Amino acid sequence: MRQFLTALVIIVASPVAAEEWRPMNGDEIREALLAQTVDYTNAWQEFRATGQTLYNAGADSWGTWDVRGNRYCSQWPPNSAWDCYDVDLNADGSAVRFRGTGDDITVGQFRSVE
Repeated sequence: MRQFLTALVIIVASPVAAEEWRPMNGDEIREALLAQTVDYTNAWQEFRATGQTLYNAGADSWGTWDVRGNRYCSQWPPNSAWDCYDVDLNADGSAVRFRGTGDDITVGQFRSVE
């Protein structure tokens, strides 16, 4: 029983391997998103070279995207305000993370082109 408890303590105390993320600068954000589709849990988004972005969570929603400084920014009509996010890339380059204020974090996977 003592060995079991020792093993349990080691397992519980061991940190879970956290995914590594690297912040991107403006040029890296533009290069990573340009002409890409990102799949989220229940939606997807295309980032077009024209500056348009198409978001679909069951219905199409068209907006505009841009990189301002070192942040991804988007605007969705009829709202005229731009929302901006810091952007991180995961270690193998397959996923992107958008970080807004507070707990506003969205993670998506780049769609593979086959």
